[in-house]
Amino acid sequence: MTPGQPKWRRRKEARPAEIVAAALEVFAGKGFAAARLDDIAAAAGVSKGALYLYFETKQDLFTAVVRTAITPNIAEIEAAALAMDMPFARVLRLLVGRGADVLSTSAIGGVAKMVIAESRNFPDLARVWHDEVANRVLSAIVALVEKGQAAGEVRPGDPRGYAFSIISPLLMGLLWREVFVPIGAAPMNIRALAEHHIEAVLDGLLTEGARA
Repeated sequence: MTPGQPKWRRRKEARPAEIVAAALEVFAGKGFAAARLDDIAAAAGVSKGALYLYFETKQDLFTAVVRTAITPNIAEIEAAALAMDMPFARVLRLLVGRGADVLSTSAIGGVAKMVIAESRNFPDLARVWHDEVANRVLSAIVALVEKGQAAGEVRPGDPRGYAFSIISPLLMGLLWREVFVPIGAAPMNIRALAEHHIEAVLDGLLTEGARA
């Protein structure tokens, strides 16, 4: 802190991030419709009036949650998908493993469940999630598959279909954890699922030359 700078300034500048972090937990726990701005303000330790200084609506808060807490992970996947100068199989293992770790250690699952459950009544939630999360992840995997095909490592076929095949079991594992484990179903280790699945899918994707 610069000498003479008011002590409250750092706290004031931190408030948007604190509000977004609180919103992430409230949305994941209560859903969008049931989440109240009063709850989010209380969780962030600010007044409702202070919250309105930074965010006008719950929709604004949801968009900020996605862009602050989730999008940075997506950007990392996007960059790595094309930047890694390694065989396709190794890059895919690393990316899927990283994605599994994010799903296992963050509140993203609760938010994803909320979007699925409430998107019919709140279509803007689905639009933000599609544009900022789902489509970006899918496009990054499609680009990686296309790169692998150009290098002769991946069999000919629809890259988008391959990308869905790669991603879908992780989404199933996530929904299993968020929907069924709370009512007593056996837990699912998402990282173990990812490792098992990626070896199975690589068995079908790789060309004979890439297996050598």
